[in-house]
Amino acid sequence: MASLPVLSPSAMVSALRSAGCVFAEDEAELILATAGSPEEAAAMVDRRTAGLPLEHVLGWARFRGLRIAVEPGVFVPRRRTEFLVDTALAQAPGATLVVDLCCGSGALGAALAAALGAVEVHAADIDPAAVRCARRNLAPYGGRAHAGDLYDALPDALRGHVGILTANVPYVPTSQVPLLPAEARDHEPAVALDGGADGLDVLRRVAAGAAGWLAPGGCLLSETSEHQAPAAVAAFERAGLTTRLTVSEEWDAHVVTGVLAPG
Repeated sequence: MASLPVLSPSAMVSALRSAGCVFAEDEAELILATAGSPEEAAAMVDRRTAGLPLEHVLGWARFRGLRIAVEPGVFVPRRRTEFLVDTALAQAPGATLVVDLCCGSGALGAALAAALGAVEVHAADIDPAAVRCARRNLAPYGGRAHAGDLYDALPDALRGHVGILTANVPYVPTSQVPLLPAEARDHEPAVALDGGADGLDVLRRVAAGAAGWLAPGGCLLSETSEHQAPAAVAAFERAGLTTRLTVSEEWDAHVVTGVLAPG
């Protein structure tokens, strides 16, 4: 097989810009910094111009100051979800047990572990590729990633002890999945995007089961959209959680937090 031609930095930028990459200069810089050789850089540019998400091309995503490994086919953590981590830390700065449901790459669990220090972290996802990726990202913190459907994946010993329970659930309504950008629609698993008819199917399931896993005073946090927020808040309240909605205008992020009352 013929090798790809080695590209100069300016040629890389031109190729990326022609493919529609808005931040072509920044992407070229990241590719050059990540590639082990000019040939590898050329191959990475080729994959990027073919439509692969930049993070899948690089093999990592930046999330809350961490370099999170992201394999092809695994959901890429969004920068706006850093707001969910910030909200969790503000709510429970002394948490000693963290669970990250619908964990994808495990970015939330890793970010919380990095911030909290001595903490036990568990993550779970139904997608085996995501679980493999999460295990890599949680390994530096001694965290564990489990394969399975939501709470069914978790060790039973965690019941009643979780201080922070994050669930960055899929919340795109099924009818809107085809309208997503091609990078997400074509390269991320549907199970990480499709939240059912109104986008809240998984969120409702997570909320309904949370009280049995949270410690007294423990919190559940989930990201949602602006128009879904009232229904998401109602789902948390029906589950018996003291609930509030926190909004970041900067990131256009909406996080629902539910706290299990002590006692």
